[in-house]
Amino acid sequence: MPSLIPLNIAVVTVSDTRTPQTDKSGVVLVERLQSAGHKLHGKTIVKDDVCQLRAEVSSLIADSSVQAILLTGGTGFTARDNTVTAIQPLLDTPIEGFGELFRQLSYQEIGSSTIQSRAFAGLVNGAILFCVPGSPGACATAWDKIISEQLDSTHKPCNFTDKLRQN
Repeated sequence: MPSLIPLNIAVVTVSDTRTPQTDKSGVVLVERLQSAGHKLHGKTIVKDDVCQLRAEVSSLIADSSVQAILLTGGTGFTARDNTVTAIQPLLDTPIEGFGELFRQLSYQEIGSSTIQSRAFAGLVNGAILFCVPGSPGACATAWDKIISEQLDSTHKPCNFTDKLRQN
């Protein structure tokens, strides 16, 4: 049986208020990706600002060593939720099924409030990018029920690892 191919993954928390001490969502993603055998490229907190978000994510997309980027936060409907506006135009290929499946799974946990999530994913410049809500529970749901399998080179019948740039 083939073994997991570890990926180099960056975690970005999108928030105007979180600090390294209060960023529980980013910690959930870091702990889970490392427990799965992947490598943390780096973890940053970026203000929920279109230009700052695009600059940070563009830098990660351009870094040939980064194979996956996990963003948490900024996917709701408040005036300061800018992740969708900032990041979707950067995608080469949207992965529509991710947001659909995330909301279906989330519905089982939080009911109709899941319609306020604009979670999305896509492929860009040989990397994969997942954008999830900023709560620790949403990050756990996204990782445990979708992202972990799709970044696992041994997951069958298919996963995204063969579509990512190789290091």
